[in-house]
Amino acid sequence: MVTLHQELAAGLGHESDAVILETPYGFQINRDAISAGAREYFRRSVGLTTAVAPDTDADSDGVRDRLRRAGWVFSGPGSPSYALGRWHTQRVGEILRERVHRAHGVTVMASAAACTVGFAALPVYEVYKAGHPPVWLDGLDLMGALGLRVAVIPHYDNAEGGTHDTRFCYLGEPRLAALERELPDESAVLGIDEHTALLIDLDAATARVWGRGVLTVRRRGVSVPVGAGTTLTLDELRDLVGGERRATVTVPAPRAGDSPGAAPATDSPPTLQEAVAAAEARFDSALAARDAERMVAAVLDLEAVIAAWGADMEEDQGGEWARTVLRGMIRQCVPHAQRGMDEPQATLEHIVPPLLDLRGQLRTSGAYDVADRLRDALAAGRVHIHDTPSGSEWRRTEEDAPASRE
Repeated sequence: MVTLHQELAAGLGHESDAVILETPYGFQINRDAISAGAREYFRRSVGLTTAVAPDTDADSDGVRDRLRRAGWVFSGPGSPSYALGRWHTQRVGEILRERVHRAHGVTVMASAAACTVGFAALPVYEVYKAGHPPVWLDGLDLMGALGLRVAVIPHYDNAEGGTHDTRFCYLGEPRLAALERELPDESAVLGIDEHTALLIDLDAATARVWGRGVLTVRRRGVSVPVGAGTTLTLDELRDLVGGERRATVTVPAPRAGDSPGAAPATDSPPTLQEAVAAAEARFDSALAARDAERMVAAVLDLEAVIAAWGADMEEDQGGEWARTVLRGMIRQCVPHAQRGMDEPQATLEHIVPPLLDLRGQLRTSGAYDVADRLRDALAAGRVHIHDTPSGSEWRRTEEDAPASRE
């Protein structure tokens, strides 16, 4: 979502105060690291210098005043129920509603924080992780200030579950249908796909769908999709929510080459799943051609993708799966590079040094299990690694070297 954040930040004045509201993840023991990563993300990728509004009751008046004045406020992943409990107690919800009433600055609510902006909110962790009965919580109702009686559900098209239904922010269809029956007649569910945003311009009184997916307005099981690139007036969106009449909405047609039902193509960068699939396809092609250098290049490309994704502030959605793919590629890499080559030593001199560099990066980042698997894969290919204070050395052996743990 870098391009979107850059667009939102571009309209800020140079003196505008930018604040990250850490409350949704404030209960986590690594919250300081998450906040530091968020600040670095916005500095490096968006060009925005931010401060953090801490999740603490100390100096709460100062925090509220800063939120009132800030030109840009962001809140993101974590627990919706924890955030709501804290924001109700600290009266932060009042400040956020006031920002919407005054049309002041830019307020960005993503992931868990997005769950809180409707009149009803979904307690994701309690339902999906702890097995509590599905219920609605009282939300901040920021959308109510715009005449939108909605429950907002981000991650609407989530597919992490594979064989089980994790759509609708991990609810699945049966639980969403049950919860929907508890909503008032004049209300609706506002579903926002992953890698997608709803941009509400209060001055222009418009709502624009941005990103790779769609906005879904759902009432009693009947869904109206609004495609990326579509701009509605707020009156049209209110009509969709209230069910009084259907506004004229258009789902952009897919471009040539898109699969049936695919989200409209955009200029946004590929998702983690798409990047991993592309690296795996390049690796498989090189493996079939017995091209060791291209195999190593695909491994290094995938490692770079995982590192870049880890620098993002979003929760680890698919990161472990990506690392599993990387381990599988590494296991295949060295034996195939050595086997069947006319000049194994010359070949290894091309591919082992970059693999050692990758191993060093993995060890530096604390991914010792992956680094060990890489060393074991090299050992299976009769490449023995010797670590020294100045770095790692390698030599090719004639006999299989036993894998030793570090």
